[in-house]
Amino acid sequence: MAKLIYSAITSLDGYVADEDGKFDWAAPGAELHSFINELERPVGTYLYGRRMYEVMSYWETVDSGDEIERDYAQLWRAADKIVYSTTLETVSSARTRIERTFEPDAIEQMKASAASDISVGGPELAGHALRAGLVDECHLFLNPIVVGAGTPALPSDLRVELELLDERRFTGGVVHLHYRPLR
Repeated sequence: MAKLIYSAITSLDGYVADEDGKFDWAAPGAELHSFINELERPVGTYLYGRRMYEVMSYWETVDSGDEIERDYAQLWRAADKIVYSTTLETVSSARTRIERTFEPDAIEQMKASAASDISVGGPELAGHALRAGLVDECHLFLNPIVVGAGTPALPSDLRVELELLDERRFTGGVVHLHYRPLR
């Protein structure tokens, strides 16, 4: 059975973007990006909300950058992508389809039949998955910045106990926290 994994690069105060929607402070350095690539290597399907898909679709056409970025682009392009949106009409990447509603039962079936792991991207969609008890692992990358407001990485109306599985510190002060939700 595949795992459903939520990963987020956040500020220390728990935001994935500041109040202006900016997240330039979250750009990973080479060491962190290499680590993220290894975490993403087993992922065969990405589940996205519309906004996260629009950000991530950058990887569909990028052909420059260093070896680490090219590796990530190849991983991203090789995976299937499902975008949950009521407003998106077309997609701009291969191996991508649109679903209008997030159905927990369909995700359970996907997990049961998938040959590789599934990643849920975007805090709103991840919130739905967490509420439904579908998330098997959380990877949070805390950046040494406090942005004060913005888009929270986790919903404020959710209570989930977590077990810490691992932690790692990176150059520049980023800390990776790997959790498993307790059911």
